[in-house]
Amino acid sequence: MEPTLVHVSRFLAAGLTVRTQNRDEMRQDSAQIPELWGRFFAGDLANTIPGRLPDAPVVGVYSAYESDANGFFNVTAGVPVSAASSDFDGIEIEEGSYLVFEARGAMPDAVIQGWGTIWQYFAQHPEVQRRYATDFESYDGPDLVRIHIGVVA
Repeated sequence: MEPTLVHVSRFLAAGLTVRTQNRDEMRQDSAQIPELWGRFFAGDLANTIPGRLPDAPVVGVYSAYESDANGFFNVTAGVPVSAASSDFDGIEIEEGSYLVFEARGAMPDAVIQGWGTIWQYFAQHPEVQRRYATDFESYDGPDLVRIHIGVVA
């Protein structure tokens, strides 16, 4: 399935953040993202982060890229909010063009497969440039994630 190109307006998200790299996430002993999501859901943070926008989905935001898919980056498990909170890490999702990839199935396997599709897509389409500014996952149901990848328009 080909991704869809959409324009996303700037928005704020708040939640918990870790700094990691893909190489570490491939190994169980150094992966931080599963623990991040575990803390997020165990603390019921989706329902307790102040200023959550009505009917906003849970999001996973990728930001502060050191370089590209091989460097370090931040991951924030959170929700879109109306304003920053001193109790949680805040991140501004940049306005711009995003390719949207959909993945369906049991989580987290569906999102992992979705990222595999993304890496394959960019390997096959070198003419499409990623921005490496902000990317985000939008969890739009128990078995649906939409992964937004910022691209140069």
